[in-house]
Amino acid sequence: MNIEEEKAKLAKFIKTGIVVLSTFLLIAAGIYLVPKEITVSNSSSGKELPIYCVNRTDKKVSLTFDAAWGNDDTATILDILKKHDIKATFFMTGGWIEKYPEDVKAIADAGHDLGNHSEKHKHMSQLSKEECIEELMKPHEKVKKLTGKEMNLFRPPYGDYNNTVIRAARESGYDTIQWDVDSLDWKDYGVDSIINTVINHKHLSNGSIILCHNGAKYTKDALDTMITGLKEKGYEIVPVSELVYTGSYYMDNEGRQFKK
Repeated sequence: MNIEEEKAKLAKFIKTGIVVLSTFLLIAAGIYLVPKEITVSNSSSGKELPIYCVNRTDKKVSLTFDAAWGNDDTATILDILKKHDIKATFFMTGGWIEKYPEDVKAIADAGHDLGNHSEKHKHMSQLSKEECIEELMKPHEKVKKLTGKEMNLFRPPYGDYNNTVIRAARESGYDTIQWDVDSLDWKDYGVDSIINTVINHKHLSNGSIILCHNGAKYTKDALDTMITGLKEKGYEIVPVSELVYTGSYYMDNEGRQFKK
């Protein structure tokens, strides 16, 4: 091998070493600079996440009701909540708001959270960002006109979401709220089933968000005992607005909200 070939070989080796070293330094810098706490995002996949539950040291949980179809039991539910002196969160569709304006006012007057459940209860992951915003703002304006209140809590219909839905909600001033304890009241399994499902749920813990429906067949009959059971376990029931953290927070990959 002559001198020129040796020089060419050495130059190639040096270039390769520089590329490898540069790549290593970039990766190392990325690991150092990327924050461990990502606001509203799943830090491992970049997927936007709603709030499924909240990391809390105190024994607080939230009771939520989706209001999209029926209304026969709303007054009874409000009476039971009043009896126990607790506040809940009602996620309402635009159609429900329009059809039952006096009940919307009653919920607001009783001091419960008013939450947005979209205008027409669509699978919002199939909508464009503009369509998602429209689905949010129509019920928002209806509630504002009825009660003077600005809603800021949103639950997507069917629990169906994607990055577009979460970002549209955030741009519209909303936190997106899911649940980690499903009462399964919508399956109509009966009163005892609802009570046992909630009270003995494997995920029930500090910061849990419990899903119920104001129009499910057995919810009103199970509610009193369910609330009593939660209290006996030492839980304080608060509306979602008091459970979640506002301002600076981050999410883990299970949708648990942490305060920064």
